[in-house]
Amino acid sequence: MAVPVFTLHLKHHILPGRVTIGKYNGSESCLTAATTGDKVIIHNPYKKGNQVSLLNVNQGINAICAGRLNEEDDKDVLLIGTSSNILAYHVENNSDIFFKEVADGVNAITVGHLGSLETPLAIVGGNCSIQGFDWHGNDPFWTVTGDNVRSLALVDFDHDGQNELVVGSDDYELRIFKEDAIIAEMTETEAITALIGFQNHKFGYALANGTVGVYDKLQRAWRVKSKNGAENLACYDLDGDGVEELITGWSSGKVDARNSRTGEVVFRDVLNQPVAGILTGDYTQSGRTQILACSQGGEVRGYDQSSLSKEGSVQSDAVRDLFSKKQTLLLELKNYTSEGEPSGIPTNTQLLTEISVSTGTKDNPGGHIEVLLSTNNQTVIRTVTVFAEGIFEGETLVIHPRSDQVTSTLRVPLVPPKDTSLDIHIRVFVGSSWSSEQFHVFELTRQLPCFSMYTLFKGTPPTNPSSFVSFKLNERIQRVEMWLNQNFLLTQEVWSSDRDSEWSTYSEWSTCLSCLRDDTLLQLNYKSGTLQVATPNMGLAADIVQSLAAYLNLDNLKTVAEFPAVFSKISDCLGQVADLQQNATKMAANVADSSNIIRSLIVQAEDLRLLQQMKDMRECYNELQQINEELVNTYAVRVANHELLLEALRSINVIIQQAARLRVGKRKSDVITHCRAAMASNNISALIKVIKTGEP
Repeated sequence: MAVPVFTLHLKHHILPGRVTIGKYNGSESCLTAATTGDKVIIHNPYKKGNQVSLLNVNQGINAICAGRLNEEDDKDVLLIGTSSNILAYHVENNSDIFFKEVADGVNAITVGHLGSLETPLAIVGGNCSIQGFDWHGNDPFWTVTGDNVRSLALVDFDHDGQNELVVGSDDYELRIFKEDAIIAEMTETEAITALIGFQNHKFGYALANGTVGVYDKLQRAWRVKSKNGAENLACYDLDGDGVEELITGWSSGKVDARNSRTGEVVFRDVLNQPVAGILTGDYTQSGRTQILACSQGGEVRGYDQSSLSKEGSVQSDAVRDLFSKKQTLLLELKNYTSEGEPSGIPTNTQLLTEISVSTGTKDNPGGHIEVLLSTNNQTVIRTVTVFAEGIFEGETLVIHPRSDQVTSTLRVPLVPPKDTSLDIHIRVFVGSSWSSEQFHVFELTRQLPCFSMYTLFKGTPPTNPSSFVSFKLNERIQRVEMWLNQNFLLTQEVWSSDRDSEWSTYSEWSTCLSCLRDDTLLQLNYKSGTLQVATPNMGLAADIVQSLAAYLNLDNLKTVAEFPAVFSKISDCLGQVADLQQNATKMAANVADSSNIIRSLIVQAEDLRLLQQMKDMRECYNELQQINEELVNTYAVRVANHELLLEALRSINVIIQQAARLRVGKRKSDVITHCRAAMASNNISALIKVIKTGEP
């Protein structure tokens, strides 16, 4: 265990993940955290006397962050986000810089330069939307994402000297924005709860299921999973080699540091309570940056390079792992016998695999992917362990047949929940018989294509689909066929040359697929240079367009979309938003009136008490009780109204995000800009036109 260089106690309960550090006077670091009772505590270790200040927010605090918003002022600004607004507070001057309503709420905040924008921004992630506020409270940056934003980080991802924005959301997606354009998307196995950017092109992440890891550009360098939750992340150079380590604070109270290249643990300590935040800063004014670990009970421990040393147990753990592998290999070596001995495993035993789609079987009635495992002789399959991210609970499936059901073949059903390419890692234990102690282990990795849950439709598809996206395609249709065969798990490959002479001219081409999840149809129709992707699922159409554009190297693509159900839904949602906002305004006015009445009744009751008019005083308090009950009931209605409003806004933002993904390049970001302008003017017809054509 490491020895902290200092320890202090804030004597307040700290909310997890809502801790930051800022130089509010321009030079001295102050620890800042959200506490229970809707308050923010600011601890100034350099202040004489009472080092703790409290700021009443009077709203539930979802996120806090500190940073420089005004480049002409060297003092950090404290940013506080709630479910309905954001406050920029100047701590040194004890004044508000700006207070803005945020309809989509605030779940995460980060501060810094984004792309080519000249001024620093307070970037706010909320209900499927991202906004950037400057020093004056203006929002020059706005875009949408696929789900509720849980975490944000600024990273120079492509080494161009400008920061990109990494966004983690509830839909398990990591998205990288270059200003308002998405340049990369990675799918994880759970909601991304924390992000941290390193000095180079790497960034660390934490998931809701206890996984932490590091991405090196688009490739995951490593990941580890714990039964505890990762509450917060930080980066710190432990050994002075210029490469920062990933520091993680866990819900168990553990604090550890891992090598950002390999994931090896190089430092650990344990707090008495769950970790609320991990920060870095010169808290002792020693000229060295420290790691600050803050527990939910208010304990703060500080560490620096002098107190951090690599764990000696790391080497012993490596030796123990190597010894375990040695024992396993020795045991397997004993199992190999000559082919003439009937009790042994033949040395020529091979494991055969076949992956196909199935519309359902007696044991698994729903549509699924089927992995068929078999041996080339009578060697039986005893146990199969399948590891695949996001498919199984706990990410692992173990199939252990009963002794009377052991054979040389085994079928493994898989149902990927999303249309993404997926690696499945399989470990198979085979033996000559069930009673024999001899076994051999096969390990293999197979990749499922992106759209694996689709099969060729057997029947007559609709000739005039009502929902589709279409675009001009200058590429030869053979390239589309190659993409189709590579990204779908089809029972037979699709080629135009297999059709009659009319099709082989490439003037027309068509294929239809059925989704194994819900039996919806996906049609690809090509005619006179135009490719039509017909599906009732707008999100699927967007995935198809993005996948095709990446395969065909299209950097700019204009499309025309027709989704009547989506257009009807967005009209209903906008109407619902208008009604809910009107209700919220009325209820806020009623609450204000009731508050004024309460103030006057309290003064009146106190006057009556002083005048010894007890009967009238009791009547005042009875009236106060009635008004208070009405306020409590009104609050419950306001909460329900606000939840409905957030859900309606979320639906609208998701549709806008999908509409943008139906295009490629600048047209993609233009859709978001035009949609925002249409929403600001409450012009439903203009919004639908933008979604249809991509133009205002």
